[in-house]
Amino acid sequence: MREVDVSLVTAAVDKLCRSANEVLGEDVLQALRAALDSEESPAGREVIGQLLENARIAREEGEPMCQDTGLAVVFLEVGQEVRLVGGDIEAAVNEGVRRGYVGGFLRKSAVKDPLDRKNTGDNTPAIIHTRIVPGDRVRVVVAPKGGGAENMSALRMLTPADGRDGVKAFVVDVVRRAGPNPCPPVVVGVGLGGTFEKAALLAKEALLRPLGQHHPDPAVAALERDLLTEINRLGIGPQGFGGRVTALWVSVLTYACHIASLPVAVNVNCHAHRHAEAVV
Repeated sequence: MREVDVSLVTAAVDKLCRSANEVLGEDVLQALRAALDSEESPAGREVIGQLLENARIAREEGEPMCQDTGLAVVFLEVGQEVRLVGGDIEAAVNEGVRRGYVGGFLRKSAVKDPLDRKNTGDNTPAIIHTRIVPGDRVRVVVAPKGGGAENMSALRMLTPADGRDGVKAFVVDVVRRAGPNPCPPVVVGVGLGGTFEKAALLAKEALLRPLGQHHPDPAVAALERDLLTEINRLGIGPQGFGGRVTALWVSVLTYACHIASLPVAVNVNCHAHRHAEAVV
């Protein structure tokens, strides 16, 4: 049994909140460069060029790549051979978010009550998802999620009779209805199966897969390709100015479900496709 002091998790979350907001992943940069090559719309090409320049400035100057620095979504994978010591793990995560957002001068976007709308002042509480996994390490992933893209996400309980075509129609329609609101070119996470809440979590987790990496199941990978093709036929284009590139990538995660159910969730992410991770 390996002891891990939760203060190490706090320090990791603090650092990851800052780096996720300042450094766009190489997979996203490569996807944007490829989009610049394939986009035929002059306005679309101009937008993608500005997004790449914006990412460069953010990285080099240590500034947020977007004014919406997001609600802090934190994924923890805790090894079953780890004994956490030194305090409460969720309190440690929230302290890391507090330090990262206050010390990093990142915008605080969390309100304490959904109806009263009073800002908490430090971007806590975080949205925390914890899994127990084999091993003696703690993997921490911080994925800031902006409101514009999150608001365009959706979930529907389809029937098994809707099948693959029904899934495709729903996912494409979600992106069509979103239009320019989630700041395209977007990344689309799809959760297929499970239950109402599991499908939504799958869609969020799908966004963590590197762009360019398909699902290992050939049938699911084919669905990802079909969805990306159909979404890019919508013509929404970068920032909604029209063009070939509405989405950079589509990732699908699946799970077993009830014989009477076909849950589908779509979690839309903006071009600032942010996440960073560390292992403690």
